[in-house]
Order: sequence, then structure tokens, then C-alpha cells
Amino acid sequence: MSLPDDLILNAADEISIRQDLTLVALGRRPADLAIRVGRMLSVHSGTWLDDQEIVIKGRRIAWTGPAGTYRGEVRERVHYPDLSAVPGFGEVHKHIESTHLTPEWEAALVIPRGNTWTCEASHEFANVDGARNTEFWQRARRLGCPQKVFIQPGSAVPPSAWESGGGYYGYEEQRRFMADDLSVVSLDEVMDWPAVWNPENPGYDRIWGMIRATFEQRGVVEGHGSGLVEAHDSSAFAAAGLSSDHEIWAFEDAWEKLNRGVFIEIRPFNFEAVLPQLVQRLSDWSNIAFTTDDRSASETLRIGASDHNVRSAIRYGVAPETAIQCATLNPARHMRIDAWVGSISPGRYADIVLLSDVAGIAIDAVYADGRLAAERGSYVGPQPEIRWPDWATDTMKIGRELTADDFAIAAAPGRETMEAALLRPFHWNLDLLTATLPVADGAVQRDTGRRITKFAIVDRFHGTGAVAPMFWLGCGPADPDTALACSVAHDKHNVWVIGSSDAAMAKAVNRLGEIGGGWALVRDGELRAEVRYEVAGLMTARPAADLDRDMQALYAEAAKVDWMYEPSISPVWEPGFPEKLIFATLTCAPWRWVLVAPCEAAPQGLVNVQTGETHPVVW
Repeated sequence: MSLPDDLILNAADEISIRQDLTLVALGRRPADLAIRVGRMLSVHSGTWLDDQEIVIKGRRIAWTGPAGTYRGEVRERVHYPDLSAVPGFGEVHKHIESTHLTPEWEAALVIPRGNTWTCEASHEFANVDGARNTEFWQRARRLGCPQKVFIQPGSAVPPSAWESGGGYYGYEEQRRFMADDLSVVSLDEVMDWPAVWNPENPGYDRIWGMIRATFEQRGVVEGHGSGLVEAHDSSAFAAAGLSSDHEIWAFEDAWEKLNRGVFIEIRPFNFEAVLPQLVQRLSDWSNIAFTTDDRSASETLRIGASDHNVRSAIRYGVAPETAIQCATLNPARHMRIDAWVGSISPGRYADIVLLSDVAGIAIDAVYADGRLAAERGSYVGPQPEIRWPDWATDTMKIGRELTADDFAIAAAPGRETMEAALLRPFHWNLDLLTATLPVADGAVQRDTGRRITKFAIVDRFHGTGAVAPMFWLGCGPADPDTALACSVAHDKHNVWVIGSSDAAMAKAVNRLGEIGGGWALVRDGELRAEVRYEVAGLMTARPAADLDRDMQALYAEAAKVDWMYEPSISPVWEPGFPEKLIFATLTCAPWRWVLVAPCEAAPQGLVNVQTGETHPVVW
């Protein structure tokens, strides 16, 4: 009997698959594989079952039960008497793009660490090529990659009403995404809160159109509630239908939102602030998941993927069985995909993590799609070789070669000084900072003595070479003729560049255009290091170790630069290489003043995304 390959979920094919599984479960058709384990975690009951057998047909589980009691025929059997089986780990909210690896290589990185499925919060690639978003995420899977990617079309496409290019999603786009494809499961993190609550906001109709389309298809609307901690704000958040929040920074925030029916997705860097008190007070963990959100390949190589999340939660006092539920069943139920993933149960994909030490989450082997995919930390599953087409690689459309003049900020005629607006990393203040800066040769100058340098956003979507420069406080290179540029700038992903000279800034950005995106470091006027993100300017199609080698070379060159640092500027900032600038242009809450690419509504790029107010960069 020929059955669908079930690599991509399809409602019609799903019926044929489950009809076959029913007969295999009854022993009336042969199974392909039986995996016998010393014990197996039933995440639905939170209990361990001894000496169990998992019977598999194709990529799915057909039967589970005590070893030796399955009455049907099995073609192959394997036995792991000393290992404990738990479900494949899943990510309820993750940007695969933040590993900076394409999906086929990201899978090879995370499957040995237990991750067999991911809910891809897909507003990063979508802001580069929204029309091809689902096609991009499904390509590796169609070619046999065992990692399941459940697609969450991004509400932040574009992230704000003052940004454009690369993709646009509204009611019609979301309706089409969700109408026929079972792998499209939700609306990704609704993060433009002013556009949700304020009918006067220019993004109001677009956001509510996407929410409506998601509700019409019985999908999940994911939220982003950073800063919404007061009772009225968190109540409004839940009332809008935003079902979850991964922006949990304190226990009080988690507790208030839990008690208003919001599903809580906790990131490891917030565990210390949240988990100890949850362990003391929480009796039902079913509305909790652990999530990664953003983690680079280099960091994943160093600390792990979801295995790190679960292991860390256990160290903070969460029971191992509960911690595993928070990375398997709970996120699957919340995303309404528990019919396919989240447990070792009939009908689900045969994704099984075999542990030699449960409390330490020591992974001995991983099965994905019913086949051995990782063993003793190494990926042994299929590795599709994908030549990504031009629509995925030709995305740096700056349109021309930039010069130093593009980054100059003109002074008013006859002035010796000018007032300048300043931003700083993670500037959440109601008001802009200001400083008086000198004028020379008709242009406003930096003041590195006060740690004031220059920062710019370069439009890479419209081919116009538009540049929005302004002054920046507290980070950036103090060395002369030095600049750092990157094409990862959450969430619109235009190019950002920070530098001590306009010529160095132009040189760094031009190099990104030549290599298709990534990182470029210019020091003393010469290009010293680069990292290629040739796919969408966000990712590279190569093994994680290769990317990490390039990143370590970049870090080594960056260590030779004198980076300015102002310890009072932000609680999340760090001295040295300013890698976190990839997040400095976010337009979501609690951000207010943000520099975006120049547009008609914000000609100089400086806009308050909460109010729509614009401001000159100098006056």
C-alpha cells in the first residue's frame, strides 16, 4: 500500500496515514520498527513506565505498551535497556534565523541536542521575502530533513507602520497561509502593542485583520507583552486575544499574566528571576513552556538548545518530569499541534530522545521521524544539500555604492555647534537624549570624549541607497577609521552600521552588499573581518562549526578595537564588541524612539513608534 510521505502535513493525506496507523496499532498490518526502552516518560500523566516498547510505522508511532505484548509483525527491533525515553523537545517560540543557519543546517545542530520540532516565529525571513516565507521553511523538510517546522507567519511584517520592503502581511495573506496548510499554526508574536489598542494607530487595521484571519482558521494568536505588567495593561493584552507572552522578566509579571489566562513562555536568561518562586507557588505547570527565542549557532554549540533550557530549569528546582513537559507536551498543546508532536503516543511523529541521565538531560541518542538521527552528540540523519535560489540569496538591494558623504549630517549654515538627538542601546526612555556637538566643514561631528559616535540605518530593500544617520551614545569604536556593519537588525533587517568615521562606515556597508549580508568590520580604514550570511542577509548554508569558526575570527579582530562603554546606559548592555546592536532597532514595546530607514512618514528616520512623532537628528 502506497502512503503519503507526510513530510508536510496535509489534511487529505493525514486521513490515509491515520487509517493505516489504526490497522498497524491493531496488529493487522506490519510495523517498521519497535524501540524497546528501559523506561518511558508518559508526559500526559507525568509518570515513568518501565520496560516499554514503541512501535513505529513510517514516521509515526502506531502503538506503545509493555515490551513483548504487541501482537503484530515488526520488521526491525532495537533495544535500549539502560536508557530512558522522553519525547522530542520542541520550541514554542524560536527564530531559527537567529542561529544564522539555514533550516537544514540548524536541524543538524539542534537534533543531537534533542530538538525535533520548532514553531518558527517567522517574521525575520518574512521581512526580507514575505511572499516566499512558507516555501523557504518547507524546502528542507520536503527534501527529507527530519526536523518539523511549524510556521507562524509574523504579525511584524512590517514591524511598524514606519517600515516597508521585503514583505507585507495583512488579513488576506494570513487567511491564505492558514487555509490549507496544517504546518501553519498561528500568528506570530503580536508585538506592535500601540497598533493593537489604539484605533488611531496607522497599523491598527492591519494587525486586527491578521488576528481576525487567525481566529477564522481556529489558529493561535501569540503575544509579545514586554512592559505590559500593570493590571489594566495585562488585562487588555489578554482581552485582545493575545494568548501568550515570552517577554517575562520577573516573577510578578509571570504570576499576573498566568492569572489572566496568558500562556507563559520563559527564556533561560529569566529563569533566575522567575522559576524559584514559581516552584514554591505553582501547582499546575500546564500553562508554562520553556523557550529559546534567539540563540546563535556559536552559543548553541557552547551551551545547547532545548536541552539547555530543560537542564537549567531542573537546576532551579523544577522536577525533571515537569521540566520535560514544559519543553514537549505543554508547548505542543498550546500551539494545538499535540496530535503530531509533544509526546510518545500513537499517531504522533516518532521523535524520541534517549537519556542516560534524566536529571542531567544527558542525551545518548535521538530518533526523529522514526529513524536514528543523532548518536552520542553527532548528527547521523539525512542532510539535504540545498542550493538556495536567487530569491533567498539576492536580498541586499542597496542599489549603489555608498560614500562617506552618505553618512555626513549637515549643519545649518553659519553654525559652530548644533543640538543633536541621541539614542543609546535599549533606549526605552520617554524622551530623547540631547547633546551640543561641534561643527566642522559644514557637518556635525562626533564627540568620542563624551562617548558619542555615529550610527546609521541603510535601506536594503528598495534599491535607493537611502541612509538614516544619527548620533549614538555609549557604544561603538573609539579607534579612528573603524566601523562595524551588520545586516541583522531586528525586526526589519535593514543594515545598521556604527563607526568612528563616515568613510569606514561606507566601506563596511559596501562590503556587506558584496557578500550578500552578514558582518563586516573595518579597522584603521581596512576590512579586517567578515562573516557571510548569504541567505536573506540573516543565515548561511553551512555547518554550525564552519560559521562558528568565522565568528570567532570576527571576535578576535574585534578584540583589537577599543570599544566605548558607558556602564550607566542600560542594564542589558555589556562592554566590548557591541553584538547586541542587532536588537537596538526593535520597534516593539517597550521601545519608543527608534531609528528606521528614511521614509515619507519619517524623512530622517527618527520616530517614536508609540506615538508616531518624528524628530530631526540635529537642529
